[in-house]
Amino acid sequence: MIELQNITLAFESRTLIKEASAHFTKGSMVALLGRNGTGKSTLLRAMASLGAVQGGDILVDGENLNDLSARDLARKVAFVNTERVNVEALTVHDLVAIGRSPYTDWMGRVTEADEEIIARSVSIVGIDHLMYRSVETLSDGEAQRVMIARALAQQTDVILLDEPTSFLDLPNRYELCLLLQRLAHEEGKCVIFSTHELDIALSLADSIALVDTPHLVHRATKDMIVSGDIERLFDSEHISFDAETQSIRLHR
Repeated sequence: MIELQNITLAFESRTLIKEASAHFTKGSMVALLGRNGTGKSTLLRAMASLGAVQGGDILVDGENLNDLSARDLARKVAFVNTERVNVEALTVHDLVAIGRSPYTDWMGRVTEADEEIIARSVSIVGIDHLMYRSVETLSDGEAQRVMIARALAQQTDVILLDEPTSFLDLPNRYELCLLLQRLAHEEGKCVIFSTHELDIALSLADSIALVDTPHLVHRATKDMIVSGDIERLFDSEHISFDAETQSIRLHR
């Protein structure tokens, strides 16, 4: 679905990821983990063609990102960041409808078929009742669901999310990740999201992509847990491996 081929990423003079390869498939949810400043956001932006790689290639459906027009790319990859959109009088419907822009004509006219896709996208994320509310009035959790609905309206196979649980309380963080899991498993999306929520990521994600500068390691969640890489990378005093349940325990 989306493939990294020997990519190298850098920020200014610092190499974040060097000659890393990975393959992410449809129907799976991938949690991108790593310490602060290791390049998680930089990697996601590169996969969305919002930032350059210093070496290697990124392919989506076998096509190099560099060979895709902006319109074609927007039909393949959707990117959701943590920034809120607060435009006066902009409704949830209007914001989600922006996701249809890769398919509309030059005037941006939304057809009846587009409206059906918008309605379904809003329904999937559970915000039907907010359709004609102003985005300015939404809670952080509601606003994040609207942005995910906009990504769904793009009808891409890949959805990338940068820290989607930021600014949410614990129940909303878990519910949002459950939603992302459903999008992967029931809608057949390739969902890749960066997070600092180790417990949620390890309990819900199908696989873990771990940035351990300058390396990127991608394994099934169970295999990542038993590898010891997470314990080694993060504070060993606050995280331990339970051999009986084959799970990570966090000590707050």
